Amino acid sequence: MTAPQAPASQAPGAPLRHGRVSLSLSFFVQGVVFALLVTRIPAIQVRYGISDGLLPVFLAAVPVLAGAGSVGTEHLVRRVRPSVVLRCVQPVVCLALLAVGSVGSVAQVAVALGVFGLSVGALDASMNMLGVSLQRAYGRSIMLGFHAAYSLGGIVGASLAWAGAHWKLPLGLLYGPVVALLIPLALVVGRWFVDGDERAAAGGADGAKAGTPVAMRLLLPLCLVMAFAYIGDSTVSNWSAKYLQDVLGGSEQLATLPYNVYMVTTLLGRTVGDLGVRRFGPVAVVRTGTVVAAAGFAVVAAAPGAWVGMAGFTLLGLGLCVIVPQTFAAAGRQAFEEHGPGASDTTVARLNIFNYVGFLIGSPLVGALGDAWSYRGAMLVPMALVLVTLVHARSFGSAPARYGDDHERSRTADVGRGSNGL
Repeated sequence: MTAPQAPASQAPGAPLRHGRVSLSLSFFVQGVVFALLVTRIPAIQVRYGISDGLLPVFLAAVPVLAGAGSVGTEHLVRRVRPSVVLRCVQPVVCLALLAVGSVGSVAQVAVALGVFGLSVGALDASMNMLGVSLQRAYGRSIMLGFHAAYSLGGIVGASLAWAGAHWKLPLGLLYGPVVALLIPLALVVGRWFVDGDERAAAGGADGAKAGTPVAMRLLLPLCLVMAFAYIGDSTVSNWSAKYLQDVLGGSEQLATLPYNVYMVTTLLGRTVGDLGVRRFGPVAVVRTGTVVAAAGFAVVAAAPGAWVGMAGFTLLGLGLCVIVPQTFAAAGRQAFEEHGPGASDTTVARLNIFNYVGFLIGSPLVGALGDAWSYRGAMLVPMALVLVTLVHARSFGSAPARYGDDHERSRTADVGRGSNGL
């Protein structure tokens, strides 16, 4: 017997649907921009003559400043709606990317990277704030879909970067046309962003004001999960190519594939992930993703050759992809249940800091362990850290009460509102 369908009149209204599409496009734009930056770091180093000793300082400064941008956004959204923050900072991120490829000195590129870091922290925080509030308004899981759009943007950006490298395009010539397309797109879609919950949007209100975030001691399990997930992600981003070539004996061409495979499987997992959350609930999906990701690290560590290692990176993409979006959703829901809808924005901004903590720790940690011990053994460390998510899996659950919402179907798992739902 199929689940009863909600009447057409009770479906999400046009403002919510437009808000969902526009926010997905914003995630897509950010995926393109970020991929264009990180995949062309070697070219940036060569263009500006940045030494091998100085490059790690530049790379570490970006997540540190992004964390500062997220902290600033936590306070900013107490006075300004997240949609306004996102509309303002996304063009800045795009322009900062263009500046990275176009300025004339090391000092200028350092400033450009600093602006990129600060603005991307505000952008990541505000995007996920809007995603959490839209999910609450919809009354069902849609958060993974936003991150799927980011993964798609990452694939497009990496493909453009490959084309630029293949045709030996100067960075400014590669970034310029892309930015010229992305900024107007970001400005246009920003007109349909939706703040706060569905009822505030329907009533023409400005949305709920930001309130007190969840106390850090209560948020700590989700912060750890976020940091450990990004340690796993940065391990793939920074070490997959070297590992496949130097440890597993793959060719130079084959070594370029693991990250692409990882991104594609991340996209696939996130595309269908919301369906899994609606059917089985967030706890079951996060537990499954954690086990699959840990299995992926184990396969990579034990792989006898390059193709088995590729299978391990495939599992990693399918497993890790569900954890981060559900961590944001769980934090927003916890804040909503404890302090009301306005608190979720500041809580999401606080949690977002641990995105950059994991990114900052992951690559140096694996590199140091690989040099001091072995790279096979180093892969077991992010595996163990990701498995900590199983200990905190209950943090992804919610109160047994249903949404009490017109959009809810009888078999949809409770992922958006708790017992204090509007």
